[in-house]
Amino acid sequence: MTDYEKIDFSSILALAGDEVVTHSPVRDIRLPSGKVLALITLDNGRDHTRPNTLGPATLTELGETLSGLKARAAAGEIQAVAITGKQYILAAGADLSDISKVQSKEQAKLIAQLGHKVIGSLSELGVPSFAFVNGLALGGGLEIALNSTYRTVDASAAAVALPEVFLGIIPGWGGAYLLPNLIGIENALEVVISNPLKQNRMLKPQQAFDLGIFDAIFPAANYLENSLAWADAVLGGKKVERKNEPGKLERLTKWPIAIKMARGMLESKIGTVPKSPYAALELLDKAKSGTRAEGFAREDEALSELVTGDQFAASMYAFDLVQKRAKRPVGAPDKALAKKVTKVGIIGAGLMASQFALLFVRKLRVPVLITDIDQARVDKGVAYINDEIGKLEAKGRLDADGANQLRGLIHGTVDKSEYADCEFVIEAVFEEVGVKQQVFGEIEKYIAEDAILATNTSSLSVEEIGAKLAHPERLVGFHFFNPVAVMPLIEIVKTPGTNEHTLSTAFVVAKGLGKNAVLTADAPGFVVNRLLAKVMGEAARAVYEGTPVADVEKAFSPLGLPMGPFQLIDLVGWKVAAHVQDTMVRHFPGRFYANENFHALAELEQVVEKDKGGRVTGWTKAAEKALKGHLGSTPASAETILQRVQDGLTQEIKLMLDEDVVPEVEDIDLCLILGAGWPFIDGGASVYLDREGASERVFDGTFHSPPIRGIAHV
Repeated sequence: MTDYEKIDFSSILALAGDEVVTHSPVRDIRLPSGKVLALITLDNGRDHTRPNTLGPATLTELGETLSGLKARAAAGEIQAVAITGKQYILAAGADLSDISKVQSKEQAKLIAQLGHKVIGSLSELGVPSFAFVNGLALGGGLEIALNSTYRTVDASAAAVALPEVFLGIIPGWGGAYLLPNLIGIENALEVVISNPLKQNRMLKPQQAFDLGIFDAIFPAANYLENSLAWADAVLGGKKVERKNEPGKLERLTKWPIAIKMARGMLESKIGTVPKSPYAALELLDKAKSGTRAEGFAREDEALSELVTGDQFAASMYAFDLVQKRAKRPVGAPDKALAKKVTKVGIIGAGLMASQFALLFVRKLRVPVLITDIDQARVDKGVAYINDEIGKLEAKGRLDADGANQLRGLIHGTVDKSEYADCEFVIEAVFEEVGVKQQVFGEIEKYIAEDAILATNTSSLSVEEIGAKLAHPERLVGFHFFNPVAVMPLIEIVKTPGTNEHTLSTAFVVAKGLGKNAVLTADAPGFVVNRLLAKVMGEAARAVYEGTPVADVEKAFSPLGLPMGPFQLIDLVGWKVAAHVQDTMVRHFPGRFYANENFHALAELEQVVEKDKGGRVTGWTKAAEKALKGHLGSTPASAETILQRVQDGLTQEIKLMLDEDVVPEVEDIDLCLILGAGWPFIDGGASVYLDREGASERVFDGTFHSPPIRGIAHV
């Protein structure tokens, strides 16, 4: 087994020159029983906006601290060690900026080994160790807790998770071995693999406690005092029961079955391209037997393999976009120019409009007005919003007072004069230029001259929509993605006439809604829908050539998108998809594919058959009838379909950059990651297309110079 004490870690310490070091000061606390507990408080000296992270220098200092405490324990000076964090935060995991600097597989392995050496020593101090998880605990932060003998959690902690698989790696400091042996294989599969693949879902403290990750949960008000008292009781003999800890029967029967089912689920949902979920699955499988030291050695190998690969390099690029670029939108005017929004108007009361209203009222806490062509539609919209507020209350996400306050802020009417005091008005009406022009023309008569008008169009020209306005300079595109409450992106569309006050207000409102905004020029389809139209068009082309729909879905799997093209069309709606395709073909007739027969399919109640996982397996009988006589007899191979979509995406992205639709390719990738669920392991589209050779094929170059590749391929 690996002797971590004999390893020379100096080469990775050299990477930590600009590391924000999280220090580990210690204070002794005499417990009521008279026993002494040494309490380590992790603290990087910054406020909560800069979480504690675990880089090489941090780990080295923590290792020295723990070594000193081990000596004190041997001398009988202390009877326990506990570790907690600064206010609101234990640790947000490894310092990823340091990991991304590694130059070789050997260095990557050293990072895994240093974590195992230091954090693993929490279980080898000669006295019990306690983790008091007082706040955010992600990745290595949670692994600190897992390596401790006992664990408590603050009920108000922001989140608990092992998100590594989302980033293209695995829990590499004990998590993949210790967690399944603590909470059982099925629970561990949820935390380590399923949650990261569900847009990086986190656990709330109560959920983590219920799974058995923590031994006790205490309210924030007296969290440290309660944790210390509980630790004293444990030291005095209090029995700690762990109901989810796996026994022999689970290891022999349930464990292999759960692994087999998880593998089948992964293969059907994400294909076999992503490496980290399968590496994690392998580690969880092997954790059912063998020693802790063997488990740690397996993690060392797996982490070093993944950290040097292309998928981790792409993930770090994507992570940087989401963590930095998304928070400082390129092209956003000074926020001081924004108009203060104290009332919002929404034109329409259908499903989309009602989702807007719910989001605006929840996030901005201002009065929200909805209108429609008759009172029955308005009443239906208001009823939907109130029902959704009721659901949030039932789930405990709103208290009774908060729910009633939100209901009081929603008002529905057919009287358009009530828009007079709205500073921000957004339409959610039928996707047709004339309809949008008409409703804006009606509303403009009532609103103030400096009130902002926003259109949620997904592909129409914003400038054309505003062509008949008296003040077109106050119109901006404000394109949400479905489902409105969940998808984090808003494309803010600037026309040649949009003024800075309008644009600034749009960015400030988007931030207030908790969304990430990306500025785009007024071009057909903007960014996301233009590229998804390329994907959907190539899928339709293959079908009309005669390729079975299920084969087309499979051909697209290497792209790594969260769903196949026809599954996506079924989600957004066949009428909407047909409309978007027509729009793109009208503007770019030689580059996009549409088929008139698509409209016949769009009229059907159900177009495709799906399996239990929602994946498309074939056409309905009604669709087969509608398609009869329209399908060719020359099916395309999976390789042909994939290359056509790769080259088509490459061509469109290059043209979008040449046409200044967005400032840089990073903005296109950010839009695809946030608005289309493009996986982190691809780094958006551009990194993937460079890596697959499509950029070279299409324009004899690459989007990134040098291309973003892992160390193993540099």
